[in-house]
Amino acid sequence: MCSTTFSGLGRAQAKGLGYAALPLAIIPHPFGIRTRDEVREIAAQCADDIARLICNRSADSAVEVIERTLPAPRAARVEAPADLDELNRFFQARKWNDGLPVMPSTVERVEHMLRYTSRAPEETVAAIAPAFGIATVEGIAINAVLAGCYPEYLPLLIGATEAMAASQFNLQAIQTTTHPVAVWLVINGPAVQRYNVSSGGNCLGPGTWANATLGRALRLIQQNIGGAHPGGMDGATQGQPGKFTFCCAENEAENPWQPLAVERGFAPDCSTVTVVGATGTWSMNTHARDTNDLLRVFADTMMSPVSNDYVYGGEPWLILSPEHAHMLKREGLSKSDVKRRLWDLSKMPARRFATRDLERTQNARRAELGKITSDSLLPISVTPDDIIIIVAGGPGTHSVYVPTFGNTRAVTREVILPEHEENA
Repeated sequence: MCSTTFSGLGRAQAKGLGYAALPLAIIPHPFGIRTRDEVREIAAQCADDIARLICNRSADSAVEVIERTLPAPRAARVEAPADLDELNRFFQARKWNDGLPVMPSTVERVEHMLRYTSRAPEETVAAIAPAFGIATVEGIAINAVLAGCYPEYLPLLIGATEAMAASQFNLQAIQTTTHPVAVWLVINGPAVQRYNVSSGGNCLGPGTWANATLGRALRLIQQNIGGAHPGGMDGATQGQPGKFTFCCAENEAENPWQPLAVERGFAPDCSTVTVVGATGTWSMNTHARDTNDLLRVFADTMMSPVSNDYVYGGEPWLILSPEHAHMLKREGLSKSDVKRRLWDLSKMPARRFATRDLERTQNARRAELGKITSDSLLPISVTPDDIIIIVAGGPGTHSVYVPTFGNTRAVTREVILPEHEENA
C-alpha cells in the first residue's frame, strides 16, 4: 500500500525484494492534512482495492519471484567519454553522481583501491535500503573513487556501510522519508590521525579531503547502490546540505571524558566509524561561565515542538566545543552527569505540540510513558544515556546541537586498518 507520491518507491522496492509484479493499492497523497471523515473514506476505498487485487488475480498473473544470487556479480565495464566535461554529463545522465563533478571510476583506479582491503571484490558487505541493492566491496570502492577518496579510506567506508545497514539504524526510513535527515559519519581512534580526518576547527565544514570525500562516498553508496535518488525513492521535502557530505572525527585530544568509541564499548586503540541519522546542525553560541546557566540554555535549544526526537523518544547528539567541555569537567561533572542534567532540563510540556503532533506522540510513546496529556512533561529521549555527547571543534564558545530523525539509533563498527599501506 502506497500513497501516489510514493508509488514509485513501492514498485522499485518490491522489485528490489524480488517481487517485481507485486500489486499495489494506491491512496491519494497527502493524507496527513485530511479530516477524519476523508481518511475514513480513503481507508474504506483502500480496503476494497486490496480485496480486489487479492481476489482478482489469476494463476497466470502470479507474483514473479526473483531469486537473489549471492555473491553478487562483478561490476560491469562500460565505455565512457575521455573528456572530463563529457564524462560528467555521461554520469549525470545515468544518475551516478550527486550533482557535483566526480572522479573517473576507471578499472585501474578501482583495482588500486581494492588493494587496501583483504576482502574479495565480489564479497557482499550489506543490502542497502530502499532498493536493497547489494553493496559489494567492489561496489563500495567504485563509489569511493567517484567521490575522490584516497584508496586507504576503503576500510572505513566498508565499516560505515555495514553500520548503515544495521536494523536499528533504520536506513529504509532515513532514505525514503520527506524528513531532511542525512547520514552523519563520525570517526574515532588511530584512523583519525592516520588519515588526517578533521576533528578541530571547521570539522563539519570545508577544507579537509578526508571529511569531504568520506561523507560524500557514503552518500553515493546510499544513492547508487541503495537507489535513493532525489525525486525518486528519496522523498525529502527540502533535503539539507549534509546530504552532499557529512563527516567529522571526534577531538579525542581535547575531550576531558571518554571518547565516543570507548563509551560504546571499544578499546581506546580501536578505529571506529559511527553512523548517525542527523537532521542538521544548530549552533549553540553562549558565553555562559556558570555551568547551570550553560546547561539551561543548551536544554532550551534542544526543546523543540517540531522535533522527531520528542515524538519518538530519540537519540539527540551534542557536539561540545573543547571550551564548553572543559568548563563542565572543571566543575566536577562527568559526561553521565551532563546527560542527566540535560535530560531533566529539556523535558517539554506536551501542550507545545501542534494538535496533530501531540496525537502522533501519544501513539508513538504510549507504551513508554503511559497516558500523555497536554500537561505532561516529555523527555527528549527514553533515558538520559540516549543523549550522545562528543567533543569536536576548535577554539570558541560554539557547541552544536544535532537533532536526529528520532526513529533511529546510531551504529558503531570497528575498522581494522591495513598494516603496511605504503606497500599496498
